[in-house]
Amino acid sequence: MSVIRSSDPDFRVCRIDFATLLDIQAEAEERGWATRWSSSDALRGQVKEGSVLLRSLLREERGGEVRAYRCLALFASAEDSGGRIATIDVAPARFAALERIDRDPDVRTALARLFTLAAGGISPITKR
Repeated sequence: MSVIRSSDPDFRVCRIDFATLLDIQAEAEERGWATRWSSSDALRGQVKEGSVLLRSLLREERGGEVRAYRCLALFASAEDSGGRIATIDVAPARFAALERIDRDPDVRTALARLFTLAAGGISPITKR
């Protein structure tokens, strides 16, 4: 797997709806990919319905062709009022069809930074 950096042509951040995330989950289940929720019911138990931000992270290639894009999904938790981040594999055709929200260079930079912070863990602090 190769890392996708913000300068990479395959870097993209997309806003998807809950139904699209369920479709991505179902496709990952059908293909037997390990980077997904254990089931659609498990996804429903952890992800609050609404929009989800999806960012490409890694590219899996076999025989010179992209087999899957491993993406970070940033979403509201169905379990509490917090946000969560998880990985899920997305098929190349679906990935190419997702609507991008990162076309502006400044927005791209800001979204890349947001995902970096979220993946590292964001915690509220008490100001001193």
